[in-house]
Parts: sequence; structure tokens; C-alpha cells
Amino acid sequence: MLMEFTTKNYKSFKNKMVFTMVPAPKQKGLDYSILNKKIGSKVYKGLCSAVIYGPNASGKTNIIGAMEVLKGIVLRGHIRNRNAQKTPNAAVDFLELIPNCASNVKESVDFSIKFIEDGILFEYELSIDIGNFLEAECDRKILMEALSVNERLIFKRSSSLEFGDMKAIKKYLVNEFEDNEEGAKTLAKGNLNDEELFLTNGFKAMFSARLVNIISNWFKNKFIVIYRADALHLVRKISKPKKHTIYREEVIDRAVKAFGVNTSELGYFISQDDSKALLCSILDDKPIPAELFESHGTIRFANMFPLILDAIAIGGTLVVDEFDASLHPMALMSIVNIFHNDDINTKNAQLIFNTHNPIFLNPNLFRRDEIKFVECDDPTQGSIHYSLSDFGTSGEKGVRREDDYMKYYFVSQYGAIKEVDFTPIFEELLNEGKEI
Repeated sequence: MLMEFTTKNYKSFKNKMVFTMVPAPKQKGLDYSILNKKIGSKVYKGLCSAVIYGPNASGKTNIIGAMEVLKGIVLRGHIRNRNAQKTPNAAVDFLELIPNCASNVKESVDFSIKFIEDGILFEYELSIDIGNFLEAECDRKILMEALSVNERLIFKRSSSLEFGDMKAIKKYLVNEFEDNEEGAKTLAKGNLNDEELFLTNGFKAMFSARLVNIISNWFKNKFIVIYRADALHLVRKISKPKKHTIYREEVIDRAVKAFGVNTSELGYFISQDDSKALLCSILDDKPIPAELFESHGTIRFANMFPLILDAIAIGGTLVVDEFDASLHPMALMSIVNIFHNDDINTKNAQLIFNTHNPIFLNPNLFRRDEIKFVECDDPTQGSIHYSLSDFGTSGEKGVRREDDYMKYYFVSQYGAIKEVDFTPIFEELLNEGKEI
């Protein structure tokens, strides 16, 4: 369960950006949106959903992009580039694309994430020097790295490597650690690599592979970040696949029938020349590539729905850019309600997405602290992030639960909206006698 994510000097977010899934105080109503997790004697609360609004080019996607970058760095264990781009988010693979392009002074790029997994509250912080924007030849360096477990520091790496109380993770330590603790710490301090994470290298090898595996598995399997959902193309993995074979998916087919597809059955097909099972429409037991027969919205839904199933089944955090593009509002509302349903969402799954669709500005659907905004500050061209709950409930700018959120958003009561008028462009072209 994601509790908080922060970043600084990531693309348009020059200043520190804090994206929290912790409920704001004094929020009444919609208590079904609250997830509860008890660790020891303390109960931690998290939101099960969040929707992000803002005009084009404001920085909404950069929040999701920053999450994917940190995930990518943790899973590969270093801050070096990949040899080739493997994701639509190029900054995951080529880190020189990350720093704010308007900055003339070299600053660190900072990330931190707080999440609960396997009954443990983790907080991981990372600060890196990767030079200025597009400075590919910079000697990269990890400036700071820290791990806390249940609010107790385990290690902190800066100019030196410091350790907290290892008793906090006693049951996760490698065998006979107590007998070799001082030697392990000395060896770790002498073998730090400027470009490699201590978490997934030295700490994993010499201190606690079990603990790091819990962290890595959460990032890999439960932190499901989809950057540019329009490019999502789900490839079905089938054990012992057979060539020229159709694989029917009953659950997916039931979902697309509920979605509105009644002319065909959806499944996966492995051709004679390929080993991958690709989405297809099935008519009279004959497979047709889905992109030749189905609408773009149907294909997007069929590719997205398995991820929703996975998130609900394992208690994952599903973060999606432009989640609602090409999908009907009724389908979207139903999916959101699944995450809000305590009888179905029993594993503390979360849904986070950005959108331009105003239907979610509804006090009967989302709490004020679940409605997030991003706007671009014109003088600095930097992104600013805040929640509807930040306005409070009193005063001229106060936001109350009975308010018409959609109405006030479109009259710029909350910001994060920009008036767009193309008329002067066309008038100028016509006045100049140019063809349109």
C-alpha cells in the first residue's frame, strides 16, 4: 500500500513535490475509501484511490513518470543508463533526461517513497547527482540513500555509511549476523560504489536478502506503473504454448461483454510464426487480430482489465497515465467503485490516475483528499501539486463536501485549469489572406 511519494528536480517539478495517499485530517464521509493496516500497536491509514487533474503540459504525467523512474532504478540496482529504451518513459532508461531543463545550477535529483508491505512500513530515500539536463557524460553519484523500517532508521548513506539499530529487523537478518555484525559493517563501508544502490547490492548480500526481496517484489509486482496507457499492449504469457492455437479467457470475455462488446469473443492467439499470445477477436472459431476488428476503446479496456484484476487480487497499487482515454464514463465509474468496495477490495488495492474528464469531480465518488491538482507556474514554468483538501472548509476559498466541485473547477476556483482560445490564430491567418 503506497503511503507517500516525493520527488525534487524531476522534469517540471523543480521544487519538492509530495504526493500523499494518507487521509487528510477532518475529512468526513466516504469512509469506504480508507484502507487500514495495523503494524504493532499502530494503525496506518491510506486512501484507496486518487485522481489527478490539470491542463495539458502542467506536469500530471511527470508524477507518474517519476514513480516509474524510481521503480526502474531500484529494480536494476544502479543509476547507469540502459543500453536501449525499453519503456515509453525514456527517462527510466536515460537518466540525463530527468533534471529540470530550466535550471542553470546543478542540483541533485531526489526521490522518496513510503509504503506498507508484508506488515512492514518501509521508507526509502534516494538523492542522486546525474548532472544537468542532457549532460550524458556526467560522473554520476549517489549522494544520499536511506532505509527506514517501521519508522526506525536501518541505514543512511551520504558522505559515509551509518547504521541504525539492527534489532528492528532482527528476524530478517542473514544467519549468524550478530557474530559478524562489525565485520559486515566495516566491509560494507569500504565497498560502496558511487553508481550502485547499497540497498540492492551490499545490504542485500551482507545484511538482509529477505528484507530486500520484500521491497523488490513490491516494486516489481505490486507497484504497477503504466506510463502512457495508450501505448499499453498486453502480451499474454502461456506456459507450454502451442502454435496456431486460440486461448479463450472467460473472465476477460465476460468483462468486455459487460463493457458492451457482443459481436465477438475476445481471446489470445498464437500464430504459426510467433510464440507470443496476442489479443484477438474470435468469430466462428476463427481468430482475427483485435486491432483489425475492435474499436480502440475496446482494445484499451481488454489490455487494461487484467491489470485491474491483478491489483485487486494481490493488493497492488495501480498507477495509470490517461486511464480514461477512449473508455466510456460508466465503465470508469464501475472500476473506481470496485476499488471503493470493501467487500471486493479486501487486499488494500489502490488506483491512481490522471484525467481531463470532469465526472470524477464528484463529492459522492471521491473525497477531497483523493482529488489532486497539478498546475504550471507561468513565471517559473515549474509544476505545483496540491489536493482539494488543502483549501480547507472555511473562508472564500473553502471547499465543503456539499459544493459542486465540477462547477467551481471550471470557473477556476481551484486553479489547475487554463483558458484555451484558438480564435486569434485563425483571425490573424484570415486577415493576412493566408489559406487555412
